[in-house]
Amino acid sequence: MSDLFFYEAFDEERELLASLLGSQLKYEFTSKTIQEESQANPPARLVSIRTQSIVPPGWINLLDGILSRSTGFDHLLTLAKVSTRKIPLGYLEEYASRAVAEHAIMMAMAVMRRLPQQLRQFPTFHRDGLTGMECEGKNLLVVGVGRIGREIVAIGKGLGFTTKGVDIVPDKPEVEYVSKETGIPWAHVVINAMNLTPENRGYFNEALFSVARPGLFFVNVARGEHSPLADLQRSLDRGLLAGIGLDVFEDEGAIGSALRNRGAGEPKISATIDRLLACPNVLFTPHNAFNSQEALRGKAALTVEQIKHFLKHRDFLWKVG
Repeated sequence: MSDLFFYEAFDEERELLASLLGSQLKYEFTSKTIQEESQANPPARLVSIRTQSIVPPGWINLLDGILSRSTGFDHLLTLAKVSTRKIPLGYLEEYASRAVAEHAIMMAMAVMRRLPQQLRQFPTFHRDGLTGMECEGKNLLVVGVGRIGREIVAIGKGLGFTTKGVDIVPDKPEVEYVSKETGIPWAHVVINAMNLTPENRGYFNEALFSVARPGLFFVNVARGEHSPLADLQRSLDRGLLAGIGLDVFEDEGAIGSALRNRGAGEPKISATIDRLLACPNVLFTPHNAFNSQEALRGKAALTVEQIKHFLKHRDFLWKVG
């Protein structure tokens, strides 16, 4: 048995982790989630996941610890609530705020300038219907002004947006805070950067978009459970939204598995995504906002720091509970 098993590890991440871990530990990688691997028992006493893996309840008694290579840990809180045995659950300290913020702004600008449709029309060099919108003088509402949201506000101001924020803890002096009831009708662009809690699931729904400025652009780089796909589809169909950029998706584990394994089940999930992607004003990325060279190096370093601390102390530096 290995000392450590990594799930959901892509090539660049594997290379960095292997270079930092060296040869003192026995470890293995897979790009798949736990459910895609379909293993009866855990392949190591310590496993590392990202946000899409679902840990089987029967594994808890066979594991010494679980490390999520993410700053978000709502999935670990869910696991802790249903577990019959308490084991150390770790996550990573901040490593990708700037990367995620830049990705969010990139997605906003892409849908504002009709990039998805531009790419479709390039083969015929057809320019009708491609007139976009500039950032200068437009209103940007950032919902969730933590470390990522703060960076989004700063970049937005640099691009000429008038920026405001929505947060239950209005503690950033450089941010003008408003309620969502005031902010949504005011905004041209809304970017979601909230943490996920039981209270804010389904936050961005058809009813909320119904009071928005007509032709709102919406970007979500936080958690897919904030913005149900069915509500986004209806809001697009009604013309409430002019464009959508998503890096995160509700039921993301099932969506990721369905898209990676097309033809192997979950056809309804694939069909929902395909239907949205067929819209000329929709841009999706595969939960990749964190993935810059700089952030990936920081992520790998923090992962190894967590692992070394766990092996020495049987606990994590940054932990749930």
